[in-house]
Order: sequence, then structure tokens, then C-alpha cells
Amino acid sequence: MALKNINKLNDLLTINWPAPNVLAFSTTRNYPTCANVKGNLSNKIQSLNSAYNSFNLGLHVGDNVEVVDANRAHLTSFLPENSKIQWLEQIHESTVHHAKVHSEQAIIADAIYTTEKDIALAIMTADCLPILLSDHQGNEIAAIHGGWKPLAKNIIEQTVKRFKAKNQYITAWLGPCIGEKTFEVSDDVFDVFTSLDNNFSQAFTSIDSNNTRQDDSQKYLCNLPLIASLQLKQLGITDIHNQSSCTVLNSENYYSYRRDTTTGRMASIICLT
Repeated sequence: MALKNINKLNDLLTINWPAPNVLAFSTTRNYPTCANVKGNLSNKIQSLNSAYNSFNLGLHVGDNVEVVDANRAHLTSFLPENSKIQWLEQIHESTVHHAKVHSEQAIIADAIYTTEKDIALAIMTADCLPILLSDHQGNEIAAIHGGWKPLAKNIIEQTVKRFKAKNQYITAWLGPCIGEKTFEVSDDVFDVFTSLDNNFSQAFTSIDSNNTRQDDSQKYLCNLPLIASLQLKQLGITDIHNQSSCTVLNSENYYSYRRDTTTGRMASIICLT
């Protein structure tokens, strides 16, 4: 199955999803345009006082609430009619929410699953790995916040358990995140994953400290997409499409918490049509 991004700078990263009846895309920090929007909404939103002067979707990062609400509303113009986005309050745990009805309140969870056509699933990121899933028939979808803590707590497995389809009939997409050359972690992260399975050691590259630290700790570069891919393959999911660009190194298009600390949030969204 072919699955490609159409990378439109200053727009959305649109995904040609191989399953029927599935729409998926990821935002950048740039304002997306949509021919279906009536009026000059772009100028209206950009005239408001935003802390980031860009397309921020996070309500928890010190931005003008009116701006964020308008940005979130604008995203619905890219969705099927009557679809609503289900937002999450992500807390780096392994809770998976089964969305049967839309909630105006953010759901406390780090993954979300649905079979409902009018509920679009959203994951917000600014370095963590967004993971989107669907079955090959386009009947079930899920979105996962793939930070290292949720991944270490087996959030992918917990999400896949929700699917009625057999695992070999599930497609996975891995989106923009902090890259393997920039995600520096301590040995405690290395120990967490290798204690689960030593096979995860291939996702870590040791960094020579040159004796600059006062303790005996070791630093590593961590490859989040590889960890996710290994976990997916352990579950029997081989239809994996890794299209991760490094959020840290691409400041023109992506927010990055590791790079800037105070920053906005992007979203990866999937829905049934």
C-alpha cells in the first residue's frame, strides 16, 4: 500500500492514506489555507494578539485563548461536514479512550480510538511522536501520543487491543517528532526500554561524555520512531510508514519543546469519512 505525504510548506502535511474512508493530516506551525473557508478568516485570526504569531493549537502554552479556539475551529474546515475534533489532555501515561460520542471537554488520555464517522481524533505534539492507525478496511481508527513515557508503558499495545481487525491488517503512520540526532536522554530512559526487551538497545546511540559530568551517568541519542516501529512489529503490524521529520532541526515548520521550551503545539488528526 502506498502512503505518502504531500508536504505543502505553510500548509498541512496531508497523508494519502491507503485505506478507504480515512482522512489524515498533520499541521505545521504555519497557517493552513482552505478554499472552502468563507471570508478572510486567515487575516481575522492573524490580527488577534497571539503569543506565537503562528498556527498554535495548544490551550496550555500561554497563548491567547481566542486565537487557539479560532485555530481549532479553522481545522474543521478540512474535515467532512458535521465532524468534530476530539481533543485530549495528554499526561504521558498509557490510558486509551474509546470515543463513542464527542465531548466538548478534553479527555484525559494519551491515545484515542473510535469507529464513529463524525469524530476526528487529534494528538498534539511539539517533539513527541504522533502515531496514527487504521484497519485496512477503513472501519477503525486511533491516534497515539508517542512520548517516551507512554511508549515505555506500552501505549501502542493498549491501543491496538481496541481494534477488532487482526493486527496484520492495521496500518500505522509515524509523524514529525524529535529526531534520532537531537533526542538526548539519560541512562534511565535506556534502562527502562532495555529492561522491557534488550532489542530496544538498537534505538539508542551512546554519547561520549568526555568526562564532563560529575557522576557516572551515560547519555544516549534516542530514536523514538524506531522504538515505535519495533513495538508495532512485535504486535504483528508490519504496514508501517515512518515519515518523521525532525521537529528540533526544522524550526521553519515545526514547534519544538526541546529547542524552545516555551512553544506552541501541532496536531495530527485522523477521521473516518
